[in-house]
Amino acid sequence: MRFHTRKWIKPEDLNPNGTLFGGKLLAWIDEECALYSIIQLENSKCVTKYMSEINFQNSAKEGDIVEIGVEVIKFGKTSLTLKCEVRNKMTRSTIITIEKVIMVTLDENGKPKPHGKTKVEFVKDRLKDNKASIPRD
Repeated sequence: MRFHTRKWIKPEDLNPNGTLFGGKLLAWIDEECALYSIIQLENSKCVTKYMSEINFQNSAKEGDIVEIGVEVIKFGKTSLTLKCEVRNKMTRSTIITIEKVIMVTLDENGKPKPHGKTKVEFVKDRLKDNKASIPRD
């Protein structure tokens, strides 16, 4: 699993118990999955269709740094199924794991749209392909 994003836990991220508010963490996860899907599927119109059971395993407190990891489980016709893990950067303890997040790509009318992708692609590889097709003088 690749961990792309880090978040620093600040006072505004806390619940009344002084630990990371679960709703804040879920918003970060949703955003990370959306960004990952938009980049993978090359479509800025991606929405969250489904999140499996959410089980908080550990908490985080003010000053902790957490990192959010995402990995592709499956490519569907219009969807991308991801797994997500959030862990404490310093202790490496898992805070939450979500086994299945399904993101769907949409057309201009908000309807599911086939994306034609079948494997993970890295932006650096797409850039190489684009350079090869640019005519040189």
